[in-house]
Amino acid sequence: MKILQVCNKMPYPPKDGGAIATWSMTRSFADLGHDITVLAMNTSKHYCDPHSIPAHHRERIRFIPVYTNTRIRPLNALANLVFSRKPYNAQRFVTAAFKSRLEELLRSETFDVIQLEGLYLAPYLPVIRKHSEALVSMRAHNIEHEIWQRTAAQCKGMKKRYLHDLAGRIRRMEYHFMNRFDAVVPITLRDLNKLRDMGCHIPAHVAPTGIFPDALKPDHSTRAYPSVFHIGALDWGPNQEGILWFVEKVWPEITMQFPNLKFYIAGRNAPRWIRSLSGKNIRFAGEVEDAYDFMRSGAIMVVPLLSGSGMRIKIIEGMALGKSIVTTSVGTEGIPTCNGKNIIIADTPQEFTAGIRLLLENFDTFEQMGQEATRFIRDRFNNEKISASLLKFYEENRYAVR
Repeated sequence: MKILQVCNKMPYPPKDGGAIATWSMTRSFADLGHDITVLAMNTSKHYCDPHSIPAHHRERIRFIPVYTNTRIRPLNALANLVFSRKPYNAQRFVTAAFKSRLEELLRSETFDVIQLEGLYLAPYLPVIRKHSEALVSMRAHNIEHEIWQRTAAQCKGMKKRYLHDLAGRIRRMEYHFMNRFDAVVPITLRDLNKLRDMGCHIPAHVAPTGIFPDALKPDHSTRAYPSVFHIGALDWGPNQEGILWFVEKVWPEITMQFPNLKFYIAGRNAPRWIRSLSGKNIRFAGEVEDAYDFMRSGAIMVVPLLSGSGMRIKIIEGMALGKSIVTTSVGTEGIPTCNGKNIIIADTPQEFTAGIRLLLENFDTFEQMGQEATRFIRDRFNNEKISASLLKFYEENRYAVR
């Protein structure tokens, strides 16, 4: 099939959850022999020099980057708040240049499937309908309004009010567009059930983000034990919120019993307050060259998420690498893990502390949990199988649209 993926950021390099989710599917489509074009906004925040993409990928995948300034502009955000009912998050991605390039592409070429990578590309749906007869799907990386609802619940004052209003705007946008696509591709079964509860009735297929087994070889050696680490996009609000909760509510209790234990933090675009956490028991590594090497170098992975939606790809990767992981119910949401067998789920500071202590005091439990995690991911989250199943779904539905 000839497939067009439309993205609000370049999927390469795959260094954050959204880029990883998009790239794993792009690469898998190409691996399966399909004709893939990626039309992507090339933003200042996630800028990619197209020539930095390895040649063997560029030979199989056509990338069409469109430079787009998506920086948050306070005056524009204020005008949006006062004069519009649309979410500013989405409005930042609506540009004349991207619309023009999309129109030009659709006028000159015919596609079998057009996959929009996320809700914020939905405003381009009328352009696609005007110029293409392709099956149009929306890959729901998250239930977008849920992220902001949960974040608002953790805030106070004016910030809480603003985020609550933003969540409401995004929710209206989700309702407005959810049945206007030909298909929806949520990333978890839990998100599909949420969409159905909201009234989504179009064909749907769950396609989680998986792994490329050859790239994620587990390290079950004991060289990293004991240590605690976290890795993630540090400019993402839920990650910042979780780190703050962890270092204030959990880490002091752990270091009282294990005074020499170190907590390593890695990730891109860290705010100053996270960088300043570095001290006696906390080490800030910043943006690391190889995320997998960093993960292999640590023992216990912590993912202390209190908000967010969709799937935590770093948990999938960490489990594939054989890491023993302590996270929250939100962290493992959408991943059918088994608490106490292949992961530890803890929702209070006391439970989180107890989970880490269990792994520090019982090496056999630590080791067995990492091995179970690897088996679980390799059985259920192979990218090639996931993408092949989605392509079969597209093939069965593309002649039935409209």
